[in-house]
Order: sequence, then structure tokens, then C-alpha cells
Amino acid sequence: MDIYSHKVHYYETDQMQIVHHSNYIRWFEEARTHLMDEIGFSYKRMEDEGIVIPVLAVNAEYKTMSRYGETVEIEAAVKQFSGVKLIVSYVCRDRETQEIRAVGETKHAFLDKETYRPLSLKRKHKELYNLFNGMIRE
Repeated sequence: MDIYSHKVHYYETDQMQIVHHSNYIRWFEEARTHLMDEIGFSYKRMEDEGIVIPVLAVNAEYKTMSRYGETVEIEAAVKQFSGVKLIVSYVCRDRETQEIRAVGETKHAFLDKETYRPLSLKRKHKELYNLFNGMIRE
């Protein structure tokens, strides 16, 4: 689990200064990227080692509205990991009130960067496999 902070920018809002729903998906990605950096296995390092992890599915449920000028905290956690697939869960909260703004998850597959075929981390990238396996949180 890791917490990423994001200050809501004006361009992320609509005319009512409420965050457009599509931005939560971007924030999920920012939080996931931050999580990878924090565990010491950044997206760049993964790609340098021949691994890509495309998004297969995204789910978001909006609870309350975020507004311009607020700061939100997005908690990213590994929910499921099989060595070939990964599910990351997210909880987005207002920093000040801790009110939940949105929850969601993303599903990913690990692919070989050259062939785009599924890749078993357990067989080919044991260090990354052990990192993810140790992070699973239900």
C-alpha cells in the first residue's frame, strides 16, 4: 500500500469546478506509478528489463465530488497477483476531511516487451515476482 497526493488543478474541473470523472483514472495511474517507484521497481526499470504491463480493465465508483483547489490522497494497493496478472485497488480521499471521493481498481497483464506475449514473472523475473507477491492486500 502506498499513498500518493494530488492537488486538484483547474483544468481537471468542469464549469462547476467539480473534477471530471475521467481524471480519477489518471490519478489511479499516477498512484500506481508512484507505488512502483516506492518499491524500487519503476515502470522505466520494468521496460528496460523487457516487461510491459498494459491495462486490461478499469473500474471506478464515484462516491463524492472533488473540487478545484482540494488535495486528494490516492491509496494504491496490490489486491491480486498471479505472476502473470495483477489487480491494483485504489481509494481516493480528500486529504483534509478523509472523505472518500472514489474507489476503483485496474487489471493488468505482464507481457514481453518484444513479443507482447504473456510473461510469467515467477519464471523470468523472480525479483519482481517476490516484490509483488509480498504486497498482496485483501
